[in-house]
Amino acid sequence: MIIPFYKLTGAGNDFVMVDNRDGTLSPLLTREHIARLCNRRFGIGADGLIAIEPARNDGDVRMRYYNADGGEAEMCGNGARCFTAFVSLLSGGSITELCFETLAGLVRGQVNADGSVSICLTEPKGLKLNLLPADDIIPSPIHFLNTGVPHAVAFLPGVEGLDLLTMGAYLRYHRAFAPAGTNADFATVISPQHLRLRTYERGVEGETLACGTGITATALLHAVLTGAASPIRVDVAGGDTLSVSFIRTGDAGFTDVTLTGPATIVFRGEISVPS
Repeated sequence: MIIPFYKLTGAGNDFVMVDNRDGTLSPLLTREHIARLCNRRFGIGADGLIAIEPARNDGDVRMRYYNADGGEAEMCGNGARCFTAFVSLLSGGSITELCFETLAGLVRGQVNADGSVSICLTEPKGLKLNLLPADDIIPSPIHFLNTGVPHAVAFLPGVEGLDLLTMGAYLRYHRAFAPAGTNADFATVISPQHLRLRTYERGVEGETLACGTGITATALLHAVLTGAASPIRVDVAGGDTLSVSFIRTGDAGFTDVTLTGPATIVFRGEISVPS
């Protein structure tokens, strides 16, 4: 069977995007097929696959997100921004704002006049400061926040030259985050409202050039730890800078959490998969 697709990237976080509103692709969206489509040597190549499906509850549409290993995940921040751009593209540009369903809850997306894309995420939960102490592998305390998916965050003097695969896998599979595991983020502070970040993503099992929910979790934890004001800019490994804005509610609460950055079309095509 032939699957038409688009390839989009959000600050270097890239995705295969498919339109499954009529349900015809559902039999093909298996773990095996998705992993092959995302494979960079034998498929299209991507950090994940995203499908548009009809809404089930209160959204305009539904976003289904699958990691590169084919496993479905609750949400993806840069994926949600690319999803917003994709829906707008399919509408011929007539849709610039939408509310869509994810496994993490309702997310609002907007294509801005300057071409950037913003999403207003679900309220973060599960904040834990100093969840793990510094040790020989990661010489900094580990904090935790769920911004749609779980993130463990360490603030370090610098992020260049890190053995990110070892450090990331150590947190991703740490018993403190069992059984689901966690994403792992390593940040350094450039200035009170400017961070640099590298991320090891669960499901990709390696470093990605950007991670929207990781950017958001890191910025919010930085705000809690230092009192930094909104917005906070975050430089990512792909070279882009994204912005996280928010409203503080108490010492550790947030509302109106918004992530803004680029989301662009790379190419479109068709690929054959076994039916």
